[in-house]
Amino acid sequence: MSHPKPNIGFIGAGALANALTSGLSAAGYTVVAVASRSFSSAGRLAERLPACVPFTDNQEVVDRSDVIFITTPDSVIARVAGEITWHTGQSVVHCSGADTARLLTAASYMGAMTGVFHPLQTFAQPAAGIFNGVTFSIEAEEPLLSVLKTMAEALGGRWMELKPDDKPLYHASAVIAGNYLITLAKMATDLWEDFGVSKEVALAALLPLIKGTVNNLETKGIPDALTGPIARGDIDTIAKHTLALKASHTTLLPAYRKMGRQTIPIALQKGGINADKAAEIESILRD
Repeated sequence: MSHPKPNIGFIGAGALANALTSGLSAAGYTVVAVASRSFSSAGRLAERLPACVPFTDNQEVVDRSDVIFITTPDSVIARVAGEITWHTGQSVVHCSGADTARLLTAASYMGAMTGVFHPLQTFAQPAAGIFNGVTFSIEAEEPLLSVLKTMAEALGGRWMELKPDDKPLYHASAVIAGNYLITLAKMATDLWEDFGVSKEVALAALLPLIKGTVNNLETKGIPDALTGPIARGDIDTIAKHTLALKASHTTLLPAYRKMGRQTIPIALQKGGINADKAAEIESILRD
């Protein structure tokens, strides 16, 4: 026997709130209220949802909802939770990947259940189906735990339970895979300016390579997706890279060397190089 879906409210009307409210509404959940410091932001979100009312008062959202998502910046989650009157039977959830449910201690003291619902996805440009295949890290106790698992599946994603002590490493992993990919793209496009090509043209040229690499990761996994000079033991090419960077981009050379050294074990695992070749590459890349 299926349980009725809870009425949902949101405090915060940014990109994540817009993505989650759209996805949950499409999955049959009713988002009844949203609050934001800016009424226009709350209004723009609410007008896309059939039963949603916008507010600037967070308490108005809480008083109308069974499950409340706090989707404010991480730095103010605890303060927002502490300014609200909660009651038994309600659940409050934040979506920070780096923080635990302890941020919501003020709500739990008043009898509300607390949890974390973090989608491992970027929301710079929300789109339909953005949660398909996405993993949600969940922290909660029953019955809220089951509610959040069901939500993740309804959004087209999958879920995993994460212990509070695991959150920093989990979030560091997300930053390396997501945010630092942008940093790597900038580092790569910066080099093109040396031969007279703009960053915009460089990015357009490199994007098919980036997408192809992501596709290889998806279809082949690690280590088989690895290609390039370290994977095939091309000592001469690696040496040319380091000399060129030393001559014109000394600030990028340490990153190139460190990432290269992290790549050596992957190349060994793939079988493209042996231990002797790995030692040669290590010697070239040593600071």
